[in-house]
Amino acid sequence: MYKTINWFAYLWWSLLKPRFKLMKLNRQGKIAERDACAHAIARQWAQSGLSMNGSSIQLIGIENVPTSGGVLFVANHQSNFDIPILIAHVPRDKGFIAKLELLKVPSFGRWMKYIGCVFIDRKDPRQSLKDINDAAERLKSGHSLVIFPEGTRSADGTVAPFRAGGLKLALKAKVPVVPVTISGSKNIMPKGTSLIKSASVKVIISPPLVPDEFTKMDSTQISEKVRNIIISNLQKQG
Repeated sequence: MYKTINWFAYLWWSLLKPRFKLMKLNRQGKIAERDACAHAIARQWAQSGLSMNGSSIQLIGIENVPTSGGVLFVANHQSNFDIPILIAHVPRDKGFIAKLELLKVPSFGRWMKYIGCVFIDRKDPRQSLKDINDAAERLKSGHSLVIFPEGTRSADGTVAPFRAGGLKLALKAKVPVVPVTISGSKNIMPKGTSLIKSASVKVIISPPLVPDEFTKMDSTQISEKVRNIIISNLQKQG
């Protein structure tokens, strides 16, 4: 219980403390500097938070991350810790495709906005389509995004069916799609509990699917291809 309280206290303080610096840069119109600062804060927050937790993270396949241009990272979702794990250990500054409700979380929502997250209003189909188009434009302009196409965390680590709509981003933006397999993070904070434990986690970055490979596919076919890669990686981990 102490570890859990300590971690959440660190979470909010580490994001609240630099907020005024980011707001000042925003008022001054120094958007590029603001965004770079926000990403640096995010990496420090994620690395320190995972260190406090005591979990070990093994990264496999770092050479598969494209070094330039927009990238759509597609990952399975086992834990609330998946976000700090990906920020700390997968190279490239990146935002996340997130539900609109997270934008309203004090400090956390503003920080997510500054690192380039795109918030989807799932209750409004017309707005949701606009949000997806905005995300595609971010990818085209060279930014990278992470999507968890299961839509919610897995209760037992199995990979739920992907929502095909998320992978429409790949077709719209025509950027590389990088499958990311997260194995073991469900043991840090199992779904249904707020207690935090230490765990051994593997993050496997598979070779990217380049646009030439999937432009003749629809979003459902892309979803299944990426999902099968992730399931295969999880099966190899036992």
